[in-house]
Amino acid sequence: MRKLVLFMHVSLDGYASDLNGGLDWIPYNEELEKYAEEVVAQVGAPVYGRKTYRMMESYWPKELDNPNASRHDMEHAKWLQDVKKIVISGTMDKVEWNNTILIKDNIAEEIKVLKEQPGKNLVIFGSPGAAKTLLKLGLIDEFLLTICPVVLGGGKSVFDGSEKIRLKLLSSRTLKSGIIAARYELEK
Repeated sequence: MRKLVLFMHVSLDGYASDLNGGLDWIPYNEELEKYAEEVVAQVGAPVYGRKTYRMMESYWPKELDNPNASRHDMEHAKWLQDVKKIVISGTMDKVEWNNTILIKDNIAEEIKVLKEQPGKNLVIFGSPGAAKTLLKLGLIDEFLLTICPVVLGGGKSVFDGSEKIRLKLLSSRTLKSGIIAARYELEK
């Protein structure tokens, strides 16, 4: 059975974006890029909320035709072109990006069906709103957090308003930038 894994960059105080929705506080560099490639290699299907999906859909397909795209961006664009993508949204009626499944209703049931299919894990990339919904539904099995060395003091959090969640640390490593890449599972 596949797992549903949340992969998210968070500040030390647990925010996934700053007060303005910005992400410029993430110390993105080659080392974090390499780590993200390791994560992507374990993904059977990326899962997005509406906002993240729209952002990804407007950017990545164009990179396939960008002669100045980096090796990483070109490989990621090709992967996204080919992989089955899942978007969770109660407000969207259709999706345009190829190989995309829209889950609008019966989220818990639809995700459970997808988890029962063979293959690599389903991974939520960012998407704090969708992640919060999936967390409240008890569907997230693992948390893969890149904890950035910054305190934002406010912003969007996946964990605001959630009940206490006990986690078990499976692995961690510290990147040169000070990011702590930690993998947790729900404590049983």
